[in-house]
Amino acid sequence: MRRVVITGVGAVTPVGLNAEELFRSLTAGVCGIGPITKFDTEGFEVKLAAEVKGFDPVPIMGKEMARKSDPFMAYAYAAALEAMAQSGLEGNIEPERLGVYVGSGIGGMLTFINETAKLMNRGPSRVSPFFIPTMIANIATGNIAIRFKAKGPTLPVTTACATGTNAVGEAYRAIAFGFADAILSGGSEAAITPLGVAGFTNCKALTRRDDPATACVPFDKRRDGFVIGEGAGILVLEELEHAKRRGAPILAEVVGYGNTCDAHHVTAPDESALSPAAAIRQALEQGGYTSGETLYVNAHGTSTPLNDKTETKALKLALGEDAYRAQISSTKSMTGHMLGATGAVEAIACAQALAGAVLPPTIGYAEPDEDCDLDYIPGQARHVQADIAISTSLGFGGHNACLALRPWKA
Repeated sequence: MRRVVITGVGAVTPVGLNAEELFRSLTAGVCGIGPITKFDTEGFEVKLAAEVKGFDPVPIMGKEMARKSDPFMAYAYAAALEAMAQSGLEGNIEPERLGVYVGSGIGGMLTFINETAKLMNRGPSRVSPFFIPTMIANIATGNIAIRFKAKGPTLPVTTACATGTNAVGEAYRAIAFGFADAILSGGSEAAITPLGVAGFTNCKALTRRDDPATACVPFDKRRDGFVIGEGAGILVLEELEHAKRRGAPILAEVVGYGNTCDAHHVTAPDESALSPAAAIRQALEQGGYTSGETLYVNAHGTSTPLNDKTETKALKLALGEDAYRAQISSTKSMTGHMLGATGAVEAIACAQALAGAVLPPTIGYAEPDEDCDLDYIPGQARHVQADIAISTSLGFGGHNACLALRPWKA
């Protein structure tokens, strides 16, 4: 297998509109959760979300393209431009050797809602001719491929909350086995809409709390549901020798990937935790992890009772006694749960944590839970050089994914 490195990252998130601002906010413990402003929450039980604020797509893609783009696509496009600019890859790769793996758990939900309203209120003739190509979940991949003339493998993954991690992991495999020299990979989501919030509320997934400081408290005994977030994360993965030949900046190396399914329930995790443990074990074994190494875990950590308990158990099954030495945090305590984007953003956080020797905290953590008894880096970031980092994602449908990264050493 060929070695795969990260040569560029881009992000649009509730705590930063670029990757640098994202990591600065995560390490400072900045909370991106607040009252919902995207629609009137009168009659809604849930009043909080982690919204992207201050984002204007027009300077990024032009007025005409912005008008025809759902927010999920605009977020992904902006993040892809940032990642490619950082990597310096544009113009330095054959089109047939460049791919795009950018997924979305839901796709253009706002577009779907708006065009449905037109159909119901004004008739079928009023539905936009751009409805389908604006709404479909693969269109971020399509538009990014068009922008960068990427004619290699393309695969818009959709695995709910595991989407971003699976997209990066599958891109890693494609490069490692020689199907591409570089792939823009990641995920994007923009589901903070009346329908999205109502749907997640009624399936008992969201917290009803109204204090942003205590709404998302992963692994804390008070946890009672996740906070919906939005945004995008894009990573440029590149074959090592290709990157070295052109003198590319290297942030970290991707060294392992695990992908399993609970095959248990449409929303609830299997409390045995065997399948997520297997995904973690696969990634660590591929990454050459050995007991005693300093391990950072960016956990899925949604702040739901079952997820955090099950994920803790999975880490214990995969790591044994090393689970108690691992340093773990959930950056969702700051970004909220960005659904299909979350795994990619958290992979970026892992790469930045390795490069900067700083581990982001879990903010808001105050009350320990006997079912969650590991080290969750409460409150403040730690200045620690980890030997290896993993990012875990567990999605509706039982999807489990794990990426393993190591710091780059020339």
